[in-house]
Amino acid sequence: GPRPRPGQEVSVKVLGVLEDGGLVERDPRLTFVPGHGDVVQALELGVPTMQPGEVAFFLAAFLYGYGRPGREPDVPPEAPLLFEVTLLEVRDDPDPQQLPPAARLRLGAQRRERGNFHFARSDFAAALRSYRLALRALDGPVAAPPGPQEEEELREQRVKCLNNCAAAELKLQRADEALAAYEAALRICPDNGRALLRRGQLLAQQGRDAEAALDLRRALELDPASKVIHAELSRLVKRRSPSAS
Repeated sequence: GPRPRPGQEVSVKVLGVLEDGGLVERDPRLTFVPGHGDVVQALELGVPTMQPGEVAFFLAAFLYGYGRPGREPDVPPEAPLLFEVTLLEVRDDPDPQQLPPAARLRLGAQRRERGNFHFARSDFAAALRSYRLALRALDGPVAAPPGPQEEEELREQRVKCLNNCAAAELKLQRADEALAAYEAALRICPDNGRALLRRGQLLAQQGRDAEAALDLRRALELDPASKVIHAELSRLVKRRSPSAS
């Protein structure tokens, strides 16, 4: 059969080992879309060169595996890896809106976790791409109506992804985009403490002190013991008081 085209979904059987033979990956059916950043670079780049049914071996330098930090506890820093990969199936990437709610939740969680992986390695652009792909899986109308618990989980996951998007935007020095992501999170959940705190901090940095104070006071109502919120409010009050000028 033909090689995977851009945007198509692949399923592979994968075995990954260290130079000493230590097992780090074993998955009888790993499914991903090359280019979405859901797997290590060795698989992202290698699998699109394969044909269905083919078995390939990829010897990956650490930059194409788990990077300079490695992966606790089983992949040491700067570890090269050997992958044995069988391409099982190639198909068009399904529209997330055609998936049942439980499958959308799984896909969203998988992509958000991959974003966290990139974020922890300071690859903020890749993290943002993964978080946006997670949102794509979680957003929009659903093929089958979710139950009350699934509906709540979809909302919670959207808010987490939007907060993650905002954090990545801030690392990329894009304050306006971060602010928009926090505002989107608060439209879904007006009492999300993390989004209130972070939006309050951003508004204060932009000199929008009255709006910042509203967010920070509401965040404090939700978490009265937070030292961070107390410190932010105290800093804001001092700045706004006449004696501070």
